[in-house]
Amino acid sequence: MNSIAKDINNISEDLVAKSARARARRYRRMVMGGRIGTLVFIVGAWQLLTDYNILDPFFAGSPLGIVERLAYWFVHGTAYGSFWYQIWVTMEESLLGFVVGVLTGVFFGVLLGEIPLLSDIMTPYIKMVNALPRIVLGSIFVIWLGLGLPSKVMLAAVLVFFVVFFNAYQGVKSVDRNLVAHARILGASRLGVVRHVVVPSATSWIIASLHVALGFSIIGAIVGEFLGAQHGLGLVISTAQNSFDTNGVFGAMLVIGAIAISAEGLMGIAEKRLLAWRPVSSHGGEQSGI
Repeated sequence: MNSIAKDINNISEDLVAKSARARARRYRRMVMGGRIGTLVFIVGAWQLLTDYNILDPFFAGSPLGIVERLAYWFVHGTAYGSFWYQIWVTMEESLLGFVVGVLTGVFFGVLLGEIPLLSDIMTPYIKMVNALPRIVLGSIFVIWLGLGLPSKVMLAAVLVFFVVFFNAYQGVKSVDRNLVAHARILGASRLGVVRHVVVPSATSWIIASLHVALGFSIIGAIVGEFLGAQHGLGLVISTAQNSFDTNGVFGAMLVIGAIAISAEGLMGIAEKRLLAWRPVSSHGGEQSGI
């Protein structure tokens, strides 16, 4: 009887697992179908509206015009050289700014979270700098560092810093103080507690901020190129804007969006590896939402 009961229990578990996997597959197909359908609807409606002159192609552009402009840039380049090189410059600026902003944001977030006196001293200054318009900081960086790479990296890093800093700070403040007390009772030093208890406990907060920070790093690079640059997608957009090339503006924006989506995908893979210990969601382990 016990053997029969175990077999029935195993069969029941297998059926539940198969049903869950089937639901997850159906959900993923629904999501992909919805995404493709939304894209087809928007692009198709846009093209039809411009074909029938309901929207003026000169001001609104058109999907076919955007494709033609991008094809021209990829084949013949832009006024500033190869289009691939413009993409690389913007990616380099945003990546370096992202790395610098994340490292400094985590460091100072943990430091101020662990030292209340330093936090109380620095809080008004941090809030004041955070309230400054980023375009003003970008102008200052251009004056200080010139039109080259450093000014764009600095602006991207500043945008990333505050996003990561506040999450790291809050993550440190949310650490279970019982764990900290137990670690100290067992003889852990202050640095050991930070390394083995505080930082791991705040990891989920820090990782959550990286998705937003990644987009901010790209925004910082583009804004910096708008303010003054020798190369980059921001300069390409600015030139297209000045010549009333709507298709060029949308084309460069499309490339930026593709870069952001690709980077977000890589970030999602890294997040799954770093936070593999988290319970899976109800949709086959995928995180939903934005």
